[in-house]
Amino acid sequence: MKKIIHTDSAPKAIGPYSQGVVANGILFVSGQLPVNPETGKIVSGGIKEQTAQSLANLQAILKEAGYTPANVVKCVCYLSEMSNFAQMNEVYAAVFGSESPSRAAFAVKELPMGALVEIEAIAVL
Repeated sequence: MKKIIHTDSAPKAIGPYSQGVVANGILFVSGQLPVNPETGKIVSGGIKEQTAQSLANLQAILKEAGYTPANVVKCVCYLSEMSNFAQMNEVYAAVFGSESPSRAAFAVKELPMGALVEIEAIAVL
């Protein structure tokens, strides 16, 4: 059985998907763009600001489901350019610390809404 997770503290889905889904104690968080949930727009600034917003959105969904960043076991980070990798890492490390989850990070041709980053996660209790 699955449970759909939704919070107004993260952006509304811009397509036919859920912010998060829990199945058998595993939380799957859909890719989070750097969208301010209050305005529905990409935050201003560069990769650091956008990474911080994507992670804030991800954390809001984790919290709604009863999870924390410590429960995250896997992330995938999509970047518009690999030249943003190091700066994205700085912000990412501040959230996950020394016991970071496993991760993949790679550049894609483009991201929705012209974003510089999108981050998805899997968490377990």
